[in-house]
Amino acid sequence: MTGWLGAIIIGALCGWLASMIMKTDAQQGAFANIIIGIVGAVLANFLFGSLLPLGANFNGLLGSIIWGTIGSVVLIAILKALRILR
Repeated sequence: MTGWLGAIIIGALCGWLASMIMKTDAQQGAFANIIIGIVGAVLANFLFGSLLPLGANFNGLLGSIIWGTIGSVVLIAILKALRILR
C-alpha cells in the first residue's frame, strides 16, 4: 500500500496502537492518531534509521507498522513530558 492513502491508514493504525500503549486513547481522536502515527513514523525513521542501519528494516507493511508504532510511542512520551498530552 503506497501513497498518501497508505500513509494515512498505516499512520492511523500506528497512532492508535501507540495511544493504547501509552494510555492516551481517551484524549485523542482519530485525526490525532493519524497525525501522531505519521509524525511518529518520520521520527522513528530519523532516530532509528541512523542509529540502527542494519537492524531497522523499514521495508514492508509489518516493518512500517512496528517502527511507526515505536516512533509514535516516543512522540507521545515527548508530548506527555511537555505536558501537551496528559
